[in-house]
Amino acid sequence: LESSLLTQPWASVCFGESAFLAKACFRDTGYILLISDLSSVWYESADAEAVGQRSKELNKRLTVHVSSFLHHLCKLMCPLLAGQPDATTSFSCHHTAGGLSLHVKSELSGLPFYWDFHCCPAPVEMVSCHLVRPLIRMSLALQYQVQELTSLLLQKDAEIEDYRESGAALSRDRLWTEPFQEETFQQNFMAEVRSSAS
Repeated sequence: LESSLLTQPWASVCFGESAFLAKACFRDTGYILLISDLSSVWYESADAEAVGQRSKELNKRLTVHVSSFLHHLCKLMCPLLAGQPDATTSFSCHHTAGGLSLHVKSELSGLPFYWDFHCCPAPVEMVSCHLVRPLIRMSLALQYQVQELTSLLLQKDAEIEDYRESGAALSRDRLWTEPFQEETFQQNFMAEVRSSAS
């Protein structure tokens, strides 16, 4: 399940009035859920036996197979993670001692359906694998992309300057641009980043 979770993208979700990043993976054998508020990271991994036991405690009137519970949980969570939450399903969360509890209220077969995800702090290796390393890789990729684009812009400016020195002129004045200044661009960009972070 955790290896399958690696292929799932992070999604921005709201549980009640709280905003989180979340990803999840559901199978007939269980599920794994990962949630972060960018200060802490929590997760829950539950196998079919644990799901069956909890479903008996929370949904005494429902007698369906564990795989049906898991399939229903997937149907409730996946639209939420895709940015299309079901209006008939409500989510709420609250912090517990050392963890995070996510409460789900919906319907199944015409009867009320309840579920609680009991999330505990994610281990360091899981946080590194799912959050830190992907962010660092993406940051490095974006830095490389900026370097390539900067190099291309400087080449284009040199090409345009060569045309001008050869007597070429723009047919439309609105197309004229200032030569690219890398240092000024970097300073302005970092100022914007600091401003948005604060």
